Amino acid sequence: MLQDTFGRTIDYIRVSVTKQCNFRCQYCMPNTPFDAFDKDEYIPLDNVLEFLKVGIDQGIKKIRITGGEPLLRKDLPEFIAKLREYSKDVQLVLTTNGFLLQKSAEILKKAGLDRINISLDSLKREKIMQISKKDGLNNVLLGIDEALRHGFGIKINSVILKGVNDDEILDLMEYAKSKNISIRFIEYMENIHASDVILGVREKDILEKIATKFKFKILDEQIIGPAKLYQCDDGYIFGIIAPHNDDFCQTCNRIRLTAEGVICPCLYYQDSVDARSALMSKDPKEIKKVLEQAVFNKPEKNQWDESMPKDKISARAFYHTGG
Repeated sequence: MLQDTFGRTIDYIRVSVTKQCNFRCQYCMPNTPFDAFDKDEYIPLDNVLEFLKVGIDQGIKKIRITGGEPLLRKDLPEFIAKLREYSKDVQLVLTTNGFLLQKSAEILKKAGLDRINISLDSLKREKIMQISKKDGLNNVLLGIDEALRHGFGIKINSVILKGVNDDEILDLMEYAKSKNISIRFIEYMENIHASDVILGVREKDILEKIATKFKFKILDEQIIGPAKLYQCDDGYIFGIIAPHNDDFCQTCNRIRLTAEGVICPCLYYQDSVDARSALMSKDPKEIKKVLEQAVFNKPEKNQWDESMPKDKISARAFYHTGG
C-alpha cells in the first residue's frame, strides 16, 4: 500500500500518454503549434505498462489515461488490453475530448476500458469553435452516443468561462440529464499557457445559475475526489470542481505520470520526480523506488491561492500533466 506523509492512501494514478491534442482550447494551449511536440520524448507504452504493474502491485486501484488527447495514440487499445489482462479488478478510465470517440468506442470496450470522461464545453457549434479552434461539436455528440451504446459509464466535464459559455450552464445540465449521465462543471484553472483574455466562473456563481431552475442539496457523504457533489430533488447528481479551494486536498488519493516520465504528486504544485530512467530500465525495484519517492513528496494541499500575484500562476502545462 502507498501512503503519504499525511496518512492518505494513494491508490489512483493518472497517466498522460501524449502531449499532442487535436484541439487548441483557450484554457489549455490555444497558441501552441500542432507540430510542437517530439514523439521521441514519450516513454514507450510498454515501459509505462511496467510502471503501472508495479503500481497495481502496490495497491493502485484506479488508472486514468489522459493526454493531450489520448485517442491520438494508435497503440492505446493494445495498451489498455494489456493492463486489463494484468488486473481484472483495477478500474480503467479514459479522459478525452471525444472527437475520435465514435470510431474508437467499440474497440476500447473490447480492450477492457470501464469508463470515459468527455469534455463538452458548449452545445453550440460556433462556441466549440471559439473555445477549441475545432469544428468538433458533431463528432463529440456522436462519440457520446456511441460510447453509451457500448455501455460505458460516462461523465461530462465542462469548463465554464465568463462571457463565453456561462449562459449554457443549464443547457449543458439538461443535456446530461437527458442522457442519464453525470456532469462536472469545472472552474477555469489559471495557467501561463492559456489565453490571457479569458476569465473563469466560480462555484458560487455556477450554483446560483443552477438554482434558478433546480432545487438541490449538497451530498454530505465524504467522497474521495476533487468534485463537490450536489443532488437535485429528482435524484440527479451533478458536481463542481473548484480548484481554488483546497477542501478536497485532505482526501486526495492520486499522483500523475507525464508522457515523458515525470511523476507529479500534485497538479498544482511544481515539485515532481523524474522517473524516466527508472521507466526506461523496466526494473521493478527502480520503479518502486521512484513511485514511493513521489508519494513521499506529495504536499498537504495545492497552491491555488487567490492572494498569489498574477505572475505566480501555474507554469505547468495541463496538457502535459493530463489536467
